[in-house]
Amino acid sequence: MRLWRIENWTNHPVAAQREVLQDLVTAAQYTEFGKKYGFSKLFSVKTFKQTVPVHEYDDLRPYIERMMEGEENVLWNSPVQWFAKSSGTTSDKSKFIPISEESLQENHYKASKDVLTNYYKNFPSSDLLTGKGLVVGGSHQLSQHNEFVQYGDLSAVLMQNAPFWGQWLRTPELAIALLDDWEDKLEKLAQTTAEENVTSIAGVPTWTLLLLKRILEIKGKGTISEVWPNLELYIVGGVSFVPYREQFERLIGKPINYLEIYNASEGFIAAQEKPDDEGMTLFTEHGVFFEFMPVEEYGKKFPNTVGLNQVQLNKQYALIISTTGGLWRYIIGDTVKFTSLKPYRIVITGRLKHYINAFGEEVMVDNSDRAIAMASEKTGAVVNDYTAAPVYFSASGNGAHEWLIEFDKEPTDLRTFTRELDAGLQSLNSDYEAKRQKNIALSMPLVHALPKGTFTEWLRCKGKLGGQHKVPRLSNDRKILEEILSIHHTAQA
Repeated sequence: MRLWRIENWTNHPVAAQREVLQDLVTAAQYTEFGKKYGFSKLFSVKTFKQTVPVHEYDDLRPYIERMMEGEENVLWNSPVQWFAKSSGTTSDKSKFIPISEESLQENHYKASKDVLTNYYKNFPSSDLLTGKGLVVGGSHQLSQHNEFVQYGDLSAVLMQNAPFWGQWLRTPELAIALLDDWEDKLEKLAQTTAEENVTSIAGVPTWTLLLLKRILEIKGKGTISEVWPNLELYIVGGVSFVPYREQFERLIGKPINYLEIYNASEGFIAAQEKPDDEGMTLFTEHGVFFEFMPVEEYGKKFPNTVGLNQVQLNKQYALIISTTGGLWRYIIGDTVKFTSLKPYRIVITGRLKHYINAFGEEVMVDNSDRAIAMASEKTGAVVNDYTAAPVYFSASGNGAHEWLIEFDKEPTDLRTFTRELDAGLQSLNSDYEAKRQKNIALSMPLVHALPKGTFTEWLRCKGKLGGQHKVPRLSNDRKILEEILSIHHTAQA
């Protein structure tokens, strides 16, 4: 039955999206927000876009804060008792994303079931559900706003609300999964899950790698396949898997399946149907209405957006969503491009505010991830994590990009790695290539190899250690890079 539904929305995505929008507007027509914008009189996508402005978080913050105080019928028509606390590393202000019962049932859980359905469609003899799924999630805290309102990382909210049978299929136990102290949690995760029959893993690559390495230490084994011989699937979300794949394959020690999903706090957006798909299939029947804003429109008072029937392949769009949690025409912050229009498949290319365009080069995270992977392959290096920022023009020289890289395995010659990184970026980005010609605007990148643990220390200083937190790949200013360099220099002193 579910497979038939999946085929229906995959084959008729535009119709599915129209129905989603109609359901959203109808449900919220008597909320404060719905009355303000006349939802009861909105009968088309065109009038919805003409009537409701595009929002960023600060635009919706006053509504959300009132919801957290216990007010109802503000942005959404059913009680909202859970909020997903965002894990953005660049802001000291937390974002709280409303998670309604409809968000859980019609989006996050429904999409998860569809991922599992597609997996069994492609691997009918799979033993996935005969073992445990290891979830490397975030921490959990209770909101102090109201005794009935709680918040935590998305993974914690989903775990807390999962049906009872879901507890049987997951490891570790909830008490460990929701620990606040990441280092204590990592050790308990390693000690307990090392003895389980784990058939799948889900989590951010950087933290998952730390866990897997600790498990190998505990068990005295060379590869994870010796610890978990039935492991067959790793589900990755939140960052590109490109820079990490070789490291995972080496650690696991046998071929397994890798699936990329796009499950943000704001909604479960997309997932790969098959491991070898280029891009993730957009989930068009799951309580989220999508619009796509060309990135050059960002910052305009009335930005232009397009629907699925107008998107183009390989064009950079900022994702705008309306959801069953009460987010209306909300800029989620991610940039995507379409790799296929039948079905509609996307890849995440970066963040609206995570890029380098100091000299007109327009380098996105998708470019940097791929260039890092290309340089690693050419030099035999293995990269744990990285960040980059511009070096501005000065009286003594042109601009450049400065890179801070933590290697798991350093290249024999860092200069060769730098040249290959530069060549990779030029092959992937014509604007960067033009600025590098004869060093007219951009000189050769400056690359620093940092000791392992430097990025972890920066996250610790920010109070953002573990879970879904990650170091921003690219920044258009030097604030983050200078902070990390300061930690590095202090450690060396």
